[in-house]
Amino acid sequence: MSVSNELKGNSVSFVGSMMMGVAGSAPASSIALGAAALIAAAGVFAPVALLVFAVPMLGIAKAYQALGARDANAGASYRWTSAIFGKFLGFFSGWSLLVATLLFMVSGTVPVATATLNLIAPGQVGNVVTTSLVASAWFAVVSVIVVAGITVTSRAQTLLTLAQLVILLIILVAALMHIQATGTAEKFGKQWLGSGLTPGSFATSALIAVYFYWGWDVTANLGEETVGGGKKAGLGGLLSIFITILLYSGFAAVALMVFPARDAQNLSDNLIFDIANRSGLSRAGGILASGAVILSSIAALEATMLMFSRTLFAMARDGSMPRMFAKVDDRTQSPSRTIYAVIALGLVLIWGSALMPSVKLLLFSSVRALGLQVDYYFGLAGLGAAWIFRDCYKISIRRWLALCLFPAASSIGLIGLGLYAVSTFDLWTNVIGIGSFALGFGFVWLCFRAGADRTELGAEPVESAGIGAGGAETV
Repeated sequence: MSVSNELKGNSVSFVGSMMMGVAGSAPASSIALGAAALIAAAGVFAPVALLVFAVPMLGIAKAYQALGARDANAGASYRWTSAIFGKFLGFFSGWSLLVATLLFMVSGTVPVATATLNLIAPGQVGNVVTTSLVASAWFAVVSVIVVAGITVTSRAQTLLTLAQLVILLIILVAALMHIQATGTAEKFGKQWLGSGLTPGSFATSALIAVYFYWGWDVTANLGEETVGGGKKAGLGGLLSIFITILLYSGFAAVALMVFPARDAQNLSDNLIFDIANRSGLSRAGGILASGAVILSSIAALEATMLMFSRTLFAMARDGSMPRMFAKVDDRTQSPSRTIYAVIALGLVLIWGSALMPSVKLLLFSSVRALGLQVDYYFGLAGLGAAWIFRDCYKISIRRWLALCLFPAASSIGLIGLGLYAVSTFDLWTNVIGIGSFALGFGFVWLCFRAGADRTELGAEPVESAGIGAGGAETV
């Protein structure tokens, strides 16, 4: 690797990596905007659903930790899949992440814009142009932070996430005190454990719950830049999931103790605001709730920009994407060209969705199809770990269970959920979800036309990425 495409090592601390993983999952935004949908699907089973369906994510996180310890790479799942199953499948693993992060990044500007307007100009909420202007302003702020380099970005991310967590804990404690004084809205019973839930509701709950957790894998994309390399980055990602598990299940439980399920499922604007208000925090609680969503959205935007830029950089460095994106800025040692590319794409989509209703419809249909991309690249990473560590039972059964069976079962579960999701989508969502994969074939063709070595998009020996076959090293 030449100096011109080396990222800045030892720039993200272990705590910074863990905070980055939490930020990527956007806990405040997910709770504020998604908990009502989960309660609508699962009823009082929602808190347990968030515990149960976190298990596949933990299996994938364990796979990431094991693979990252062997090969810390900005491409993460893309690079590992390429090394284990060949560059063709690896390309589409990276392509899936690029599509998913771009869509999530653009749609993520809406909550921060709405929360900002709720604080400074409530009468402008719902105004498309005003919302887009505020969204663009926040997008620009985040872009400046990311362009400044990974050291600045990591420190900013840590501060944003810690502030978000403190606010969420304050509101959670206030809600628990309110519950202790007034009692619970929903009585505890076997329904809280899923009794009476239909198979369709169970599957829908699984889809919603699993994708609450998506985003923690940004830690793996920063493996080259993390103190301690991929091993520490993987541990940071794994621990971040446990933090979000506590937050998600805690707020879902509190919501059902403060509001009846039939009311909670309709509180889709900002459930945190409604909980804070019901708990007696009044105006201060509303400011805290809106502030938490703003902080969460900004932090999530940062994390997804990092995921996109590092994955595109790694793909370009390998020759799977145009090599012009494989350059690193001499001053910041960050992949500035990929960052500028995502900024331009983001602004185009923000204003395209604002000014053209058809683009907005397509954008939100694409967001619903995001699960297909996530299932694909997570599933391949988990299966890759299972393949690499398939023989470690010869040394340790416990290690085989953790590094082979657990990731394999998690991957199969996620892929199964993805296939189910296809059956629930409307025509446009399926066309976009599957069509985004087809579009990737165009980029493969362009790489060939540009004269890329065909071996770069074909099978590649496992050893070439630092991932050996069937070992049982300590992870």
